Amino acid sequence: MAQFSVNAQRFDPYKNFKFRVKWDGRYVAGVSKVGALKRTTEVVKHRDGGDPSSSRKSPGRTEYEAITLERGVTHDKEFEQWANKVWNFGSGLGSEVSLRDFRKNIILELYNEAGQLVLAYKIYRCWVSEYQSMSDFDANANAVVIQHIKLENEGWERDYEVAEPSEPSYVEPPA
Repeated sequence: MAQFSVNAQRFDPYKNFKFRVKWDGRYVAGVSKVGALKRTTEVVKHRDGGDPSSSRKSPGRTEYEAITLERGVTHDKEFEQWANKVWNFGSGLGSEVSLRDFRKNIILELYNEAGQLVLAYKIYRCWVSEYQSMSDFDANANAVVIQHIKLENEGWERDYEVAEPSEPSYVEPPA
């Protein structure tokens, strides 16, 4: 396991607007929003038969919430092609679902203001449970057309191999 360094110069928490998503070994173009990574562990209550006044608690099953990815609509077909592996309308009886490769592991990377990789999460066995090809159209709006996918997953973990970088300092150029 990697050793953690402490950057004594860093006081501010990382911002949420510099990130990238990677699957199949390459970055996905134009992702503008990623839903939160959240897990919940059920609480199992139990009690000893001789102690009627209180109960004990222990952890049960852990569930990982689905993650939503959003991006502006372009000619890139990555979202749609992955969603079609789960269900492809009109493909014919017996070939609507791609059981062999509809799951992907993805990596979510967070960068600091200087563009240095500071955190990464590995998200396992994702598949598309919801696909929206376009957002609503509105002639009175001034907005980008958005598409999104909702990814079911079977867990995630922080990549501890990503070490905290030493942050660059601005140096005044010689006069």
